[in-house]
Amino acid sequence: MTNAVDADADVDVRVDAHADADVLIVGSGPTGLTLACDLARRGIAVRIVEGRPAPHRESRGKGLQAESLALFEELGVAGSVRSKGQEGVVLRKYFDGEPVRDTAVGRGLLIGQWQVEESLRDRLAGLGVRVEYGSRLAGITQDADGVRALLEDGSVIRSGYLAGCDGGRSTTRKLLSIPFEGSGEEEPAMVIGDVGAPGLSREFWHQWFSSDGGGIMLCPMPGTDAFQLQAAPETDERGEMLPPSLESFQRLFDRHARMPGIRLTEPTWLSSWRVNVRMATRIREGRAFLAGDAAHVHPIAGGLGMNTGIQDAAALGRTLAAVLTGSAGEDALDAYQAERLPVAAEVLADTARRYERVVAAVREPGRGTEAGLD
Repeated sequence: MTNAVDADADVDVRVDAHADADVLIVGSGPTGLTLACDLARRGIAVRIVEGRPAPHRESRGKGLQAESLALFEELGVAGSVRSKGQEGVVLRKYFDGEPVRDTAVGRGLLIGQWQVEESLRDRLAGLGVRVEYGSRLAGITQDADGVRALLEDGSVIRSGYLAGCDGGRSTTRKLLSIPFEGSGEEEPAMVIGDVGAPGLSREFWHQWFSSDGGGIMLCPMPGTDAFQLQAAPETDERGEMLPPSLESFQRLFDRHARMPGIRLTEPTWLSSWRVNVRMATRIREGRAFLAGDAAHVHPIAGGLGMNTGIQDAAALGRTLAAVLTGSAGEDALDAYQAERLPVAAEVLADTARRYERVVAAVREPGRGTEAGLD
């Protein structure tokens, strides 16, 4: 497989004539796509497989920090993501239905995760690589010469190295028998989704909290008519949590926002979020590596998840490129784990602290998610 190379590239890539790619990437979220773009622009042959049948359009992680934007400048996608996102946002905090305080937050770029992925896919296509959808990983074998990845359809992809960027439930991690240690809650802490809210101002990230400890937030997603909704789960008469649905979202909204003229519409994403603080005990197994949520998951406070995965991709890209271009020996592969495992451990501890601050802060009128940015 041959990729297009940037005109200013000057590389001498070591290619295994029997391999289908120098690097096989599993997972096409921001981590996998960033890694694919970084390697492809260096003239390294990559393939990227994805179990989903097609791209999603879910807001998910919704913020890019300065470090990620700086990397995207190098990759040639910063202009694209900036055109879709919004610099800064004003948090409008309510308590028991009454507006209390507005807080401007100017850090980073507000943007839906699907839009970030769209920009990265476009850049990757310009480098001659496209995501192979409907390709689920089923097995991994490796030796001193390379990796053989078995897909569910029976096909095999041979590569020099493999990068598992396939999320918190990573198939790659499980196939490599890498422990994912830490703690997690069985019950959801939050229901989330993308909905319409005709008539609700799009000038603010609305955050309603109540004296009973509940709440709901609606954040307007740039470039769309949708809001990302986050709320404490609704419970039934037995105290059991109800699954996310438009009907449940509306009841939660009515209870906390107390704006009877607003009816939520068009749910395009419904999900729930559980508190999980876990990390892989190692992120290298021979010629296979983990990055992003496949390597670590943590609370959402501070918006560090997508950004940490993007930085993982940058580090792994540098490491693999150094070996594949011959500027470093294979012993340099240990540098990725040495660099990123301590970072992951600190992010887990940091986001846990941020989450605790947010949970405590929202019980105070006028306080909201900005408590997780301190």
